[in-house]
Amino acid sequence: MTTQSPQTPSADRPLKIGTRGSPLALAQAHETRGRLAAAHGLAEAAFEIVVIKTTGDRVLDRALSEIGGKGLFTKEIEEALLAGGIDLAVHSMKDMPTVLPEGLEISALLPREDVRDAFISRDFGGIGALPKGAVVGSSSLRRRAQLLNRRPDLKLVEFRGNVQTRLAKLGRGEVAATFLAAAGLRRLGMEAEIAALIEPEEMLPAVAQGAIGIETRIGDEAARALLAPIHDAATGHRLAAERAFLAALDGSCRTPIGGLAALEGDQLWFRGEIIRPDGSERLTAERRGPVSEAAAMGHDAAEELRAKGGAGFFDAG
Repeated sequence: MTTQSPQTPSADRPLKIGTRGSPLALAQAHETRGRLAAAHGLAEAAFEIVVIKTTGDRVLDRALSEIGGKGLFTKEIEEALLAGGIDLAVHSMKDMPTVLPEGLEISALLPREDVRDAFISRDFGGIGALPKGAVVGSSSLRRRAQLLNRRPDLKLVEFRGNVQTRLAKLGRGEVAATFLAAAGLRRLGMEAEIAALIEPEEMLPAVAQGAIGIETRIGDEAARALLAPIHDAATGHRLAAERAFLAALDGSCRTPIGGLAALEGDQLWFRGEIIRPDGSERLTAERRGPVSEAAAMGHDAAEELRAKGGAGFFDAG
């Protein structure tokens, strides 16, 4: 039986916020705590940040697609949430599978940060400046496929680890360049590391990139009430389309998929793409319509691409 969150958190009975332990995950948890404290006029001591190590953090020598995909960054945190060890879980939404464990839900989304990918290099100013045959590090099948589609001459290598680990590898000259989410670098105050920002027209970002989600137990009305003032409805509309697109394609870390929704007044513009893992083919779709149909548009765009691509589109060559 799960426990209910305290109606009014205090330093004596703090609300427990679960998170991974990377500097970026902690920055996201601290942002969540700060927004909650401000929204309710409470001291930050009323919210306790609980660090939980996940399988994805422990296993760094293999590609995510080989060891289980996105759920590796959420499994242990969600187990603690279901068991009542924590009251909320803070996640990067691009790490979240489209199907959540039974009994859990995303109850709030924070205002979305920059959605773009950032090109990181000590010697080159952008993708076009990379010399033929340059070695580029990335753990993202999406980024790898997108790069190979544009620059099939590049050599792509696996590049796992948190932001600081990847930057250290780059500094040692292991690769000529890498890519990170601009949102993460901004949240860490590390914008100076960005050599160039990659516009969505060049490389569509991962679904939900730049968005922070807060997960709770279904039925925990106290937690939902606490989160209601910090939920960003605009981000919710955008992610409804993007995550419906991903779900319809059965997207995971094993599938190169990009998707982005933008709001234009009360209208939503969605763009999605699928790419063969070797970069040899890229298929795109887009939809425009009222925000009330966000999820339907994402699903419909996915069905169009599924029909265009046919069976076996994501099979490695």
